[in-house]
Amino acid sequence: MLVRRGLAVSPGVAIGKAHCIQDYFVGPDAEPLDDAEAISELARYDQAREKTAEDLRLLHQKVRAQVGDRAAAIFQVHESILRDSAFTAKVRSWIVESRQSAQAALRRLLDEYTALFARTTDEYLKERLADVRDVILRLAQHLTESSAPAPAPAAADDAPVILVANELVPSHVVTLGRREVAGIVTQAGGRTSHAAILARSRGIPAVSGAAGILHEVLPGDVVVVDGREGHVFVNPDVETQRAYRRLQRDFVDLKDHLAENRNQPAVSADGEEVELLANISNLADARTAAAMGAGGVGLYRTEYLFLTHADVPDEEEQVKNYRAVIAASPAHRVTFRTLDVGGDKKMRYLGVEHEANPFMGWRSIRLSFEHPSFFITQIRAVLRAAAPGRGGKKKVRLMFPMITTYDEMRKVRTLVKKAERQLIAAGLPFGEVPIGLMLEVPAAAVALDTLLEEADFVSIGSNDLVQYLMAADRDNPKVSHLCQPLGPAVIEVLHQAVSACRAAGKPVTLCGEMAAAPRAFLLLFGMGLRSFSMSPAFIPIMKELTAHLTREQTAEIFSHVLKLNTTAQILSYLGRQLAEIAPNLTIVDSST
Repeated sequence: MLVRRGLAVSPGVAIGKAHCIQDYFVGPDAEPLDDAEAISELARYDQAREKTAEDLRLLHQKVRAQVGDRAAAIFQVHESILRDSAFTAKVRSWIVESRQSAQAALRRLLDEYTALFARTTDEYLKERLADVRDVILRLAQHLTESSAPAPAPAAADDAPVILVANELVPSHVVTLGRREVAGIVTQAGGRTSHAAILARSRGIPAVSGAAGILHEVLPGDVVVVDGREGHVFVNPDVETQRAYRRLQRDFVDLKDHLAENRNQPAVSADGEEVELLANISNLADARTAAAMGAGGVGLYRTEYLFLTHADVPDEEEQVKNYRAVIAASPAHRVTFRTLDVGGDKKMRYLGVEHEANPFMGWRSIRLSFEHPSFFITQIRAVLRAAAPGRGGKKKVRLMFPMITTYDEMRKVRTLVKKAERQLIAAGLPFGEVPIGLMLEVPAAAVALDTLLEEADFVSIGSNDLVQYLMAADRDNPKVSHLCQPLGPAVIEVLHQAVSACRAAGKPVTLCGEMAAAPRAFLLLFGMGLRSFSMSPAFIPIMKELTAHLTREQTAEIFSHVLKLNTTAQILSYLGRQLAEIAPNLTIVDSST
């Protein structure tokens, strides 16, 4: 039995056979190519090269039209790399002389460039490696599509599988087809990676950051995923497997039981209504939110439309997507967050370059301000999608990420007014929408009273707020002990923010991992918060928990927590309270 520890990113327990997803490059060829195969590989490489060149030309044209010449220039750089004679000569010679496949030759080329650039300390030159890698990966993707190899099956039947990958990206989900995924384990990524978001949105137990797991697991191996504590067991012994199968049955039974409350309103034990909203990244998530009984969408991460798009979605494509999301969402209620990229989410045509500390750098609203035309296009698309029409009344809100100052809040209002004037001049119908901010920066939390003069509502982004407040990267295991949402300082800041919003009569929602954590939910409810937005799969769980809570009971819990001095004390106390109030929910509770 092999035991590995990672980050617990989606609670629950799952057992199944491993389904391993490798990168485009899966190692050296099994055997050298013969003459006919080498000629075929040359043709495949040339075909992939032409497709890649066409991709880059189209991207250049589209980005140039929407963002400008400077942003589009990156694709000219990539095309020049693709057309470089030395680049092509190396690949072709390795296919002919070394009898390697085109993919193996590209892997060899990437390794050579990586070793070459590793010797330099010049950040500009290191950034060029990213350009070379982009080109090679685009070529490899076309080669993969042309050969269409089927991934090695994890099992001969259709039993649920444990997905094991280096890092899960949207294209991997497509390759699975209709196969049911019981659990997810990744080598890279943290609590906010795409794999983590995907797992939570679907209620799939998951562990990220399990370093080296792909080298230790073979397709078909039995894998246990403990998404509560972050443990992964490969080929567990009989005793371990028996214990976790019992927990898995409890987990499945709980989900079946909770399915019964999906169509019931979220009401506390003393009759108080609570808003349980969904965080979504795409249209499928909106449909899941409706199926899970959410009251609406509290956060639509619009950047995923851009990150998963083949090039750049123009205004009409955005309008079409946003309208579809509104139509599919519960009560046609959606809060759109404008583009939140930078940090760990890169869109290189916007000029995101190397930064020493990207999470505190040129990202989110700061990046949007640098590209006002691009930014206004998205605002126009949301306003147009919010226009009254068939299908019932729309409840659309527009929210801006990483607002730090009063001036920034004034600036976004000015841009929204400008977008409205443009739509009026063009004769295009649009809806008037409330304007709000994502509270993520401690400076904004301190000055919230002032910001509320310009904001119609507030959504607390607890994930970033916690890491900025504690000066600790939430995905860095060396400082994760500091990055705790239930730390005394975090609780104090949250309490001040909720109190300020209530005093000003402005709606406030918490949109972060805390909203879906039973222990934190107890505390936030006692704090007076009544609007929560979370991954759709957690809606039934929190609806069940809400039904056990009263205002008086949770207020006492909150008062007691304020007297505790350490995170460990708070976690332990809330864990005991949860076990008393809703013992059936402890299986989806995590101590981390």
